[in-house]
Amino acid sequence: MKTQKLLKKIEEILKNGNIEEYKAEAKLIILSTTKLPMEKIVLDEVIEDNIFQKATKIAEDRVKTKKPIQQLLGESYFMGNAFKVNENTLIPRDETEFLVLKTIEKIKTIKKEKVHILDVGTGSGIIPISIALNTKNVEILGVDISTSALTVAIENAQKYLPSNIVLFRKSDLFENIKETFDIIVSNPPYIPIKEKNSLQEEVMFDPELALFAPDDDGVYFYKKIIENSKPHLKENGFVLFELGIGQSELVKKIMEENGFKNIEIVKDLAEIDRVIIGQI
Repeated sequence: MKTQKLLKKIEEILKNGNIEEYKAEAKLIILSTTKLPMEKIVLDEVIEDNIFQKATKIAEDRVKTKKPIQQLLGESYFMGNAFKVNENTLIPRDETEFLVLKTIEKIKTIKKEKVHILDVGTGSGIIPISIALNTKNVEILGVDISTSALTVAIENAQKYLPSNIVLFRKSDLFENIKETFDIIVSNPPYIPIKEKNSLQEEVMFDPELALFAPDDDGVYFYKKIIENSKPHLKENGFVLFELGIGQSELVKKIMEENGFKNIEIVKDLAEIDRVIIGQI
């Protein structure tokens, strides 16, 4: 069989199974199972029968279980790189790329030989690793309460980076942190727990620890991080967060109440308030 015939077959399985983004997901399945670059898939390379069987099985499982395609494949693409993910890690979203890009912009404004960064709730490590891959003068520590997530983060870092650029540590927020940083960045859990039963089925395959905040507004972890960040920020240090929809003004108020200045709310390409930046 050739790649284009396989692609059409996978698209058919997914479409008939009411998978909304069936064309995009079919491409992900083909890329992952064939290990071929897209240009060779387009050129209709011949593939072995076992690849056909593996790809069709993944597509059938996607339809049957509704499990996110990234978890079925064991990897997710973020800023052009493939990262390992599993049931212990949040699947990277495009919105988080915006947070990484804004963090990189802030790094460029800091005139130091080394910019020290802390990523709170690092999960699979995609934020610190992506920052390090796109800058030259950083040292980053990623922390998470989940040992299982940190195991994945370490594996992802080893795939892309020298061992001394991004390090990981188990910590419940700042519990095991004594250092100070130029930048603290976080994509915290921000979905109010009351919305749990209204979410799409696919979302519920993500770990609850990475999704839900225990309060009605979803700002619990923003508040915890902001209130405890000052001892861990160097002079004129920055805090950057990804925001949930409708949370920007609430988080801004918490920052103001805790003495942050130069607060900036940045909209994403869909004109949604997506990132908030504050300076101590």
